Amino acid sequence: MTKASDIDQDLIRAIAELVNDANLAEIEIEKDDFRVRVTRSFSVPAAQQVFAAPAPAVVAQPAQSVAESIVSPQKSPADDLLSNPGTLTSPMVGTAYLAPEPGATAFVTVGQQVKEGQTVVIVEAMKTMNQIPAHRSGKIASILVEDGQPVEYGEPLVVIE
Repeated sequence: MTKASDIDQDLIRAIAELVNDANLAEIEIEKDDFRVRVTRSFSVPAAQQVFAAPAPAVVAQPAQSVAESIVSPQKSPADDLLSNPGTLTSPMVGTAYLAPEPGATAFVTVGQQVKEGQTVVIVEAMKTMNQIPAHRSGKIASILVEDGQPVEYGEPLVVIE
């Protein structure tokens, strides 16, 4: 098995440079039993909508340990949402849209019954509109994103009871 210390550091630098040059938030490359994921976070000041791009962070891990865990002494409300089996999370980084087009009726509303597979939100990533289906049937308990809001991978979108 390949370990993080065995990685070609030049490859990681090249990937990090690609993330910066292409203005990407994240890139993941997998080959055989090894995966390299390079992410960059953007901070948005409350008064401004200007993105600041800090230096990229590099995370390398074997493919078998894909699950990411964060150890925290206190549970936050986000932890509770992520542990809730009814929480639908974003499968990608992008922009969330609650309707198929501006001015159209939203896909779902709080209190509405949905069926598994029904589109509840769209996440636009790299100019591609990705329909995000309900992962289970039930009632929409809450919608956790605003229309046009940037979302990260794994960010809670809606809760279905």
